[in-house]
Amino acid sequence: MLRSPHPVMNPTRKGNVMSGKAMAQIGIAILALCIDSVSWSQSPPTWGAGSSPSPTAGGSASQDANAAADRGMYTDVTYTNAAKPGPQLVVLPGEIKSDNAGFIQKFGPNNIADYAELELSKANFKVLERADLGPLLNEIQLAYGAGDPDEARKVMQRGKLKTTKWIVKFDILKAEQVAAAKKGFNGGVASSLIGIFGNGSQASNAAGAVAGSVDTASSAGVWVIGMRYKLLDATTTEQVAQGYTEEKMEVGAKATSVAGISAGAKGGVSLDTMVQRLVQKSVWDIDNKYK
Repeated sequence: MLRSPHPVMNPTRKGNVMSGKAMAQIGIAILALCIDSVSWSQSPPTWGAGSSPSPTAGGSASQDANAAADRGMYTDVTYTNAAKPGPQLVVLPGEIKSDNAGFIQKFGPNNIADYAELELSKANFKVLERADLGPLLNEIQLAYGAGDPDEARKVMQRGKLKTTKWIVKFDILKAEQVAAAKKGFNGGVASSLIGIFGNGSQASNAAGAVAGSVDTASSAGVWVIGMRYKLLDATTTEQVAQGYTEEKMEVGAKATSVAGISAGAKGGVSLDTMVQRLVQKSVWDIDNKYK
Protein backbone atom coordinates (compact mmCIF):
# COMPACT_ATOMS: atom_id res chain seq x y z
CA MET A 1 0.00 0.00 0.00
CA LEU A 2 1.24 3.44 -0.96
CA ARG A 3 1.52 5.98 1.79
CA SER A 4 0.98 9.68 1.30
CA PRO A 5 4.14 11.72 1.75
CA HIS A 6 2.10 14.14 3.87
CA PRO A 7 0.58 12.54 6.90
CA VAL A 8 -3.13 13.16 7.38
CA MET A 9 -3.85 15.14 10.53
CA ASN A 10 -6.43 13.71 12.87
CA PRO A 11 -8.86 16.47 13.89
CA THR A 12 -9.52 14.72 17.16
CA ARG A 13 -5.89 14.77 18.21
CA LYS A 14 -4.74 17.63 20.44
CA GLY A 15 -1.89 19.67 19.07
CA ASN A 16 -2.82 19.25 15.40
CA VAL A 17 -6.09 21.15 15.06
CA MET A 18 -7.42 23.74 17.51
CA SER A 19 -10.46 22.44 19.37
CA GLY A 20 -13.84 24.13 19.03
CA LYS A 21 -13.75 25.06 22.70
CA ALA A 22 -10.42 26.85 22.35
CA MET A 23 -11.65 28.73 19.28
CA ALA A 24 -14.74 29.84 21.16
CA GLN A 25 -12.62 31.13 24.05
CA ILE A 26 -10.42 33.13 21.68
CA GLY A 27 -13.53 34.56 19.99
CA ILE A 28 -14.96 35.64 23.35
CA ALA A 29 -11.65 37.28 24.29
CA ILE A 30 -11.51 39.21 21.00
CA LEU A 31 -15.13 40.33 21.43
CA ALA A 32 -14.40 41.53 24.97
CA LEU A 33 -11.42 43.53 23.72
CA CYS A 34 -13.58 45.14 21.06
CA ILE A 35 -16.27 46.05 23.60
CA ASP A 36 -13.66 47.51 25.97
CA SER A 37 -12.17 49.49 23.12
CA VAL A 38 -15.56 50.90 22.13
CA SER A 39 -16.45 51.72 25.75
CA TRP A 40 -13.13 53.43 26.28
CA SER A 41 -13.45 55.48 23.12
CA GLN A 42 -16.97 56.61 24.10
CA SER A 43 -16.12 57.70 27.64
CA PRO A 44 -16.60 61.43 28.21
CA PRO A 45 -13.62 63.54 29.28
CA THR A 46 -13.20 63.98 33.01
CA TRP A 47 -11.00 66.19 35.16
CA GLY A 48 -9.99 65.02 38.61
CA ALA A 49 -8.93 66.97 41.68
CA GLY A 50 -5.36 67.00 40.34
CA SER A 51 -6.41 69.44 37.61
CA SER A 52 -7.55 72.12 40.07
CA PRO A 53 -5.15 75.05 40.60
CA SER A 54 -6.71 75.79 44.00
CA PRO A 55 -4.11 75.80 46.81
CA THR A 56 -6.52 73.78 48.97
CA ALA A 57 -7.12 71.06 46.31
CA GLY A 58 -6.91 67.59 47.81
CA GLY A 59 -7.12 68.82 51.42
CA SER A 60 -9.90 67.91 53.85
CA ALA A 61 -11.69 71.23 53.36
CA SER A 62 -11.57 70.72 49.58
CA GLN A 63 -12.89 67.17 49.88
CA ASP A 64 -15.81 68.29 52.05
CA ALA A 65 -16.67 71.13 49.66
CA ASN A 66 -16.46 68.85 46.61
CA ALA A 67 -18.62 66.19 48.26
CA ALA A 68 -21.30 68.83 48.93
CA ALA A 69 -21.01 70.19 45.38
CA ASP A 70 -21.40 66.70 43.90
CA ARG A 71 -24.86 66.42 45.47
CA GLY A 72 -25.93 69.50 43.51
CA MET A 73 -24.60 68.34 40.14
CA TYR A 74 -26.90 67.93 37.16
CA THR A 75 -28.62 64.53 37.09
CA ASP A 76 -30.20 63.02 34.00
CA VAL A 77 -33.88 62.08 34.28
CA THR A 78 -35.23 58.94 32.62
CA TYR A 79 -38.38 60.00 30.82
CA THR A 80 -40.99 57.23 30.70
CA ASN A 81 -41.99 57.62 27.06
CA ALA A 82 -38.69 58.89 25.65
CA ALA A 83 -38.68 56.08 23.05
CA LYS A 84 -41.90 57.51 21.59
CA PRO A 85 -41.44 60.66 19.47
CA GLY A 86 -43.42 63.62 20.75
CA PRO A 87 -45.13 66.33 18.69
CA GLN A 88 -43.41 69.45 17.45
CA LEU A 89 -43.57 72.36 19.89
CA VAL A 90 -42.23 75.81 20.67
CA VAL A 91 -41.20 76.92 24.17
CA LEU A 92 -42.12 80.52 24.95
CA PRO A 93 -40.39 82.46 27.73
CA GLY A 94 -42.67 82.20 30.75
CA GLU A 95 -43.36 84.60 33.59
CA ILE A 96 -41.81 85.01 37.03
CA LYS A 97 -44.70 86.00 39.25
CA SER A 98 -42.75 85.96 42.51
CA ASP A 99 -41.90 89.37 43.95
CA ASN A 100 -38.68 88.05 45.51
CA ALA A 101 -36.02 90.53 44.39
CA GLY A 102 -33.12 88.07 44.68
CA PHE A 103 -34.82 85.52 42.47
CA ILE A 104 -35.91 88.05 39.87
CA GLN A 105 -32.40 89.51 39.73
CA LYS A 106 -30.83 86.11 39.07
CA PHE A 107 -33.41 84.64 36.71
CA GLY A 108 -35.26 85.78 33.65
CA PRO A 109 -37.86 83.94 31.58
CA ASN A 110 -35.21 83.02 29.00
CA ASN A 111 -33.16 81.05 31.55
CA ILE A 112 -36.14 78.85 32.32
CA ALA A 113 -37.00 78.38 28.63
CA ASP A 114 -33.41 77.29 27.90
CA TYR A 115 -33.67 74.50 30.49
CA ALA A 116 -37.09 73.54 29.10
CA GLU A 117 -35.81 73.21 25.53
CA LEU A 118 -32.98 70.99 26.74
CA GLU A 119 -35.18 68.63 28.75
CA LEU A 120 -38.01 68.44 26.19
CA SER A 121 -35.46 67.46 23.53
CA LYS A 122 -34.15 64.71 25.83
CA ALA A 123 -37.73 63.47 26.24
CA ASN A 124 -37.87 63.13 22.42
CA PHE A 125 -40.13 66.07 21.65
CA LYS A 126 -39.35 67.92 18.44
CA VAL A 127 -38.39 71.34 19.74
CA LEU A 128 -38.17 74.36 17.47
CA GLU A 129 -35.58 76.37 19.35
CA ARG A 130 -36.22 80.06 19.90
CA ALA A 131 -32.78 80.96 18.52
CA ASP A 132 -33.80 79.51 15.14
CA LEU A 133 -37.11 81.39 14.95
CA GLY A 134 -35.63 84.88 14.81
CA PRO A 135 -38.22 87.70 14.55
CA LEU A 136 -41.04 85.14 14.38
CA LEU A 137 -40.64 84.53 18.10
CA ASN A 138 -41.91 88.03 18.92
CA GLU A 139 -44.94 87.54 16.68
CA ILE A 140 -45.71 84.21 18.35
CA GLN A 141 -45.46 85.79 21.81
CA LEU A 142 -47.81 88.62 20.83
CA ALA A 143 -50.39 86.27 19.28
CA TYR A 144 -50.48 83.82 22.19
CA GLY A 145 -50.13 86.51 24.83
CA ALA A 146 -53.28 88.15 23.47
CA GLY A 147 -55.04 84.81 22.94
CA ASP A 148 -55.78 85.79 19.32
CA PRO A 149 -56.44 82.57 17.33
CA ASP A 150 -56.65 84.37 13.98
CA GLU A 151 -53.25 85.97 14.42
CA ALA A 152 -51.85 82.69 15.77
CA ARG A 153 -53.01 80.81 12.67
CA LYS A 154 -51.35 83.38 10.42
CA VAL A 155 -48.04 83.08 12.25
CA MET A 156 -48.11 79.29 12.46
CA GLN A 157 -48.58 78.87 8.71
CA ARG A 158 -45.05 80.06 8.06
CA GLY A 159 -42.16 77.73 7.23
CA LYS A 160 -41.20 75.23 9.92
CA LEU A 161 -44.06 76.35 12.18
CA LYS A 162 -46.74 74.63 10.06
CA THR A 163 -46.44 71.28 11.85
CA THR A 164 -46.25 72.74 15.37
CA LYS A 165 -48.82 71.21 17.73
CA TRP A 166 -48.15 72.89 21.07
CA ILE A 167 -46.88 76.12 22.52
CA VAL A 168 -45.38 75.46 25.97
CA LYS A 169 -44.75 77.90 28.83
CA PHE A 170 -43.10 77.41 32.22
CA ASP A 171 -43.91 80.02 34.88
CA ILE A 172 -42.47 80.53 38.37
CA LEU A 173 -45.44 81.20 40.65
CA LYS A 174 -43.67 81.02 44.01
CA ALA A 175 -40.17 81.68 45.34
CA GLU A 176 -40.16 82.44 49.03
CA GLN A 177 -38.30 81.60 52.20
CA VAL A 178 -40.70 79.76 54.45
CA ALA A 179 -38.53 78.80 57.42
CA ALA A 180 -35.26 79.66 59.14
CA ALA A 181 -33.53 78.35 62.26
CA LYS A 182 -30.35 79.07 64.21
CA LYS A 183 -28.58 77.18 66.97
CA GLY A 184 -25.36 77.88 68.81
CA PHE A 185 -23.26 77.40 71.94
CA ASN A 186 -20.85 79.81 73.61
CA GLY A 187 -18.50 78.50 76.29
CA GLY A 188 -18.23 81.73 78.27
CA VAL A 189 -20.76 80.73 80.95
CA ALA A 190 -19.28 77.24 81.30
CA SER A 191 -15.83 78.77 81.74
CA SER A 192 -17.09 81.02 84.55
CA LEU A 193 -18.73 78.10 86.37
CA ILE A 194 -15.55 76.04 86.16
CA GLY A 195 -13.63 78.99 87.66
CA ILE A 196 -16.14 79.33 90.51
CA PHE A 197 -16.25 75.67 91.51
CA GLY A 198 -12.61 74.87 90.72
CA ASN A 199 -11.23 77.00 93.57
CA GLY A 200 -8.69 78.59 91.27
CA SER A 201 -6.60 75.43 90.79
CA GLN A 202 -4.30 75.15 87.81
CA ALA A 203 -6.40 72.35 86.33
CA SER A 204 -9.65 74.29 86.67
CA ASN A 205 -8.05 77.35 85.10
CA ALA A 206 -6.91 75.28 82.11
CA ALA A 207 -10.32 73.64 81.76
CA GLY A 208 -12.00 77.03 82.00
CA ALA A 209 -9.80 78.43 79.26
CA VAL A 210 -10.67 75.58 76.91
CA ALA A 211 -14.38 75.77 77.73
CA GLY A 212 -14.38 79.52 77.19
CA SER A 213 -12.91 79.07 73.73
CA VAL A 214 -15.77 76.85 72.54
CA ASP A 215 -18.07 78.64 70.12
CA THR A 216 -20.42 76.82 67.76
CA ALA A 217 -23.17 78.12 65.50
CA SER A 218 -25.38 76.71 62.78
CA SER A 219 -28.17 78.18 60.69
CA ALA A 220 -30.51 76.93 58.00
CA GLY A 221 -33.07 78.51 55.73
CA VAL A 222 -35.67 76.69 53.63
CA TRP A 223 -37.19 78.08 50.44
CA VAL A 224 -40.15 76.77 48.49
CA ILE A 225 -40.14 77.31 44.74
CA GLY A 226 -43.18 76.45 42.62
CA MET A 227 -43.46 76.09 38.85
CA ARG A 228 -46.47 75.83 36.55
CA TYR A 229 -46.43 74.60 32.97
CA LYS A 230 -49.09 75.23 30.33
CA LEU A 231 -49.67 73.51 26.99
CA LEU A 232 -51.44 75.69 24.44
CA ASP A 233 -52.93 74.51 21.17
CA ALA A 234 -50.76 75.99 18.43
CA THR A 235 -53.75 76.67 16.19
CA THR A 236 -56.49 77.87 18.55
CA THR A 237 -54.33 79.30 21.42
CA GLU A 238 -56.60 77.39 23.83
CA GLN A 239 -55.06 75.75 26.88
CA VAL A 240 -54.73 71.98 26.44
CA ALA A 241 -53.29 71.08 29.84
CA GLN A 242 -51.43 72.49 32.82
CA GLY A 243 -49.59 71.22 35.86
CA TYR A 244 -47.87 72.52 38.98
CA THR A 245 -44.98 71.28 41.12
CA GLU A 246 -42.97 72.56 44.09
CA GLU A 247 -39.54 71.82 45.53
CA LYS A 248 -37.80 72.81 48.76
CA MET A 249 -34.38 74.43 48.68
CA GLU A 250 -32.25 74.50 51.83
CA VAL A 251 -29.32 76.82 52.39
CA GLY A 252 -27.27 76.40 55.55
CA ALA A 253 -24.03 77.20 57.34
CA LYS A 254 -22.19 75.95 60.40
CA ALA A 255 -19.05 77.03 62.24
CA THR A 256 -17.09 75.62 65.19
CA SER A 257 -14.16 77.03 67.12
CA VAL A 258 -12.39 75.23 70.00
CA ALA A 259 -9.08 76.30 71.56
CA GLY A 260 -8.15 78.36 68.53
CA ILE A 261 -9.00 75.61 66.02
CA SER A 262 -11.90 76.54 63.77
CA ALA A 263 -13.92 74.88 61.05
CA GLY A 264 -16.90 75.98 59.01
CA ALA A 265 -18.99 75.16 55.99
CA LYS A 266 -21.87 76.64 54.09
CA GLY A 267 -23.82 75.69 51.01
CA GLY A 268 -27.03 74.37 49.57
CA VAL A 269 -28.74 73.67 46.29
CA SER A 270 -28.47 76.72 44.05
CA LEU A 271 -31.40 78.52 42.45
CA ASP A 272 -30.17 77.36 39.04
CA THR A 273 -30.31 73.73 40.14
CA MET A 274 -33.75 74.18 41.68
CA VAL A 275 -35.19 75.67 38.48
CA GLN A 276 -33.60 72.89 36.45
CA ARG A 277 -35.12 70.21 38.71
CA LEU A 278 -38.55 71.83 38.55
CA VAL A 279 -38.34 71.86 34.75
CA GLN A 280 -37.33 68.19 34.78
CA LYS A 281 -40.34 67.29 36.95
CA SER A 282 -42.66 69.26 34.69
CA VAL A 283 -41.28 67.70 31.51
CA TRP A 284 -41.59 64.24 33.09
CA ASP A 285 -45.26 64.99 33.74
CA ILE A 286 -45.82 66.19 30.16
CA ASP A 287 -44.04 63.16 28.73
CA ASN A 288 -45.94 60.76 30.98
CA LYS A 289 -49.45 62.19 30.47
CA TYR A 290 -49.73 64.03 27.18
CA LYS A 291 -47.40 62.49 24.61
